[in-house]
Amino acid sequence: MEAGPRDTDQGTPEEAARLSPDGPEHDEPAPEFEVELRPQRRLRIWQLAPIVMLAAVGSLMFAFPLAFEFGDGGAVVAMLGLLISCCAAGWGMMAARRVGHTWPGLPPRGSGERRDWRVIALYATVVLAVAVLSVWRVARLR
Repeated sequence: MEAGPRDTDQGTPEEAARLSPDGPEHDEPAPEFEVELRPQRRLRIWQLAPIVMLAAVGSLMFAFPLAFEFGDGGAVVAMLGLLISCCAAGWGMMAARRVGHTWPGLPPRGSGERRDWRVIALYATVVLAVAVLSVWRVARLR
């Protein structure tokens, strides 16, 4: 079989005037715009700024008494700085979870997958070790 031209009946003369070999002719182009169906999930500056500021203040309050030993009140200031730093870290984790971020090794929220107990045990061990070392260092100031 040989390919030949198709039936090119254009219909009414009005339709034939509007059509070109490339398709319909438009007098004025339709406005085109893109709509993001699902916006990007990222932390906004108003979420990050207080978290970063609290973390910086807490870290300085924790580090300076440990580095320079400010006498009797240094241990209290250091523990307060550690508390503020931990609060900032918790606030940051909750904000990240709200926008959909997860910890490495853990499944996304709502995926139905089970968490691996070894990853959870590793995270718990690291947090416990950091807490023990921090309390031990602050206790040595006395």
